[in-house]
Amino acid sequence: MNRALERQIYEAGRNLPAVTPKKGQTMKYALLVHQSQEYFDRRDNATSLAAGKAYGEALHAAGVLVGGAGLESPQAATTVSVRNGKRQVQDGPYAETKEFLAGIGIIDVSDLDAALEWAARHPAAAYASVEVRPLLGSHFVVGRTKPSS
Repeated sequence: MNRALERQIYEAGRNLPAVTPKKGQTMKYALLVHQSQEYFDRRDNATSLAAGKAYGEALHAAGVLVGGAGLESPQAATTVSVRNGKRQVQDGPYAETKEFLAGIGIIDVSDLDAALEWAARHPAAAYASVEVRPLLGSHFVVGRTKPSS
């Protein structure tokens, strides 16, 4: 990407208005779980699976779960980029790092404090990090089926 295009994208993003829900409305947040390869290698144990299931059930029972899923190990990743009009495919994760994206959840809550509270309750928060990030606008619709062709 050339510098002029990078700058244009940066400026466009910078000038977006802050997303603040109106009184009585909720806001969607992504819960992004980052963990080390060590935890990827042992996350299929019964205790971890039960804790994840209980957390998902609690989100669902509270009516805040929009969706989410755990991700396979970074070694199962394929990274795609387009440079000079040509698709480039790389096996493995995007970058060498100590922690990888392990799972995502989308929740719909009243405010950031509520999202942080749910992130702190995530079972992975005890040994990994859970990043909380507001969704940017409504660029996609959640929970709708594909239109028939």
